Amino acid sequence: MTPPPTTQRAEAPEVLARCRDLVRPALAQAVRRLHPWHAEMAAFSFGWGAADGSPAAGSQGKGVRQALALLSAEAAGAPAEDAVVGAVAVELIHVFSLLHDDIMDGDETRRQRATVWKAYGTGPAILAGDALFALAVQTLAEAPGQHSATAVRQLAGTLADLVRGQADDLLFESRPWDGPEAVQPHEYRWMAEHKTGALLGCAAGLGAVLAGAPATTVDALGRAGRHLGVAFQAVDDLLGIWGDPEVTGKPVHSDLRRLKKTYPVLSVLATDHPAARRLTALLSSGEPLDDSGARRAAELVEEAGGRSAALAEAHRQLDSARRSLESVPLAPAALGEILALLPFLIDRTG
Repeated sequence: MTPPPTTQRAEAPEVLARCRDLVRPALAQAVRRLHPWHAEMAAFSFGWGAADGSPAAGSQGKGVRQALALLSAEAAGAPAEDAVVGAVAVELIHVFSLLHDDIMDGDETRRQRATVWKAYGTGPAILAGDALFALAVQTLAEAPGQHSATAVRQLAGTLADLVRGQADDLLFESRPWDGPEAVQPHEYRWMAEHKTGALLGCAAGLGAVLAGAPATTVDALGRAGRHLGVAFQAVDDLLGIWGDPEVTGKPVHSDLRRLKKTYPVLSVLATDHPAARRLTALLSSGEPLDDSGARRAAELVEEAGGRSAALAEAHRQLDSARRSLESVPLAPAALGEILALLPFLIDRTG
């Protein structure tokens, strides 16, 4: 995969597409190693097949993690092909985490179609997630070259971070909306860095590890990915309240209906804005909000500055990601492509 010349930076959709095209054959080959039932559920979750196992023209999503792995290898001076095995591993872990998250959150749709647990049942979906987890570790452990053991250790640390973040996200649900036990924005950022940022950081770091980059380069790329993950989560939170259902596949104000603690809401509740007090009273009933309540809550969040606070947080995290990338020498073409992804991921609508 030859990167574009430094004189003409590729657009983000083009970057993501060429990375997906390189990773897809290896990812499909890895999935074929699974038990046929698990492989069917994996194909369904990737959008490659329907629930009855028949082929379907679907989408893997944007492929941000796999792109970060390949671009980081290029940024470290190696060909993208060196990091394909790392890209496959992080994509398998990502889908494993989605399968389990959808069960824990009770989400019935993703990308305009049923989630795996809704289509196949809770037990099968858990089992398919476990199979993807195991396959990811096995794929990376069997990677050729001298960097496989280091790559597996990095993935193991990431998995520990990911489950810590998920644990906090679940525990947030039982904490009150106000008072000394209320969730604070800095706690939410920590959770987002681990739940979402850890795997993005792992993707970038793995690309550098498999390229044989020095530890300083691996660390810088990993930090950039973690900052990008927090930014990504902040935008997800915005879409969970104000996103277009035709694009997100979820009802308008879906996160508010479920009383989910997200950055726009928590940033408002940490202020003394008059709308924050009204929002607290509305959310503290403990019952899911109906259409009217969710609409009113969204109005209060916006009135108190929650939407702008989440966007500002996303941009702060992107600035930190850029600083991390600029702290070490990187190949200009690949660095340019990574930088092209940053605003694209913040300005997305789904």
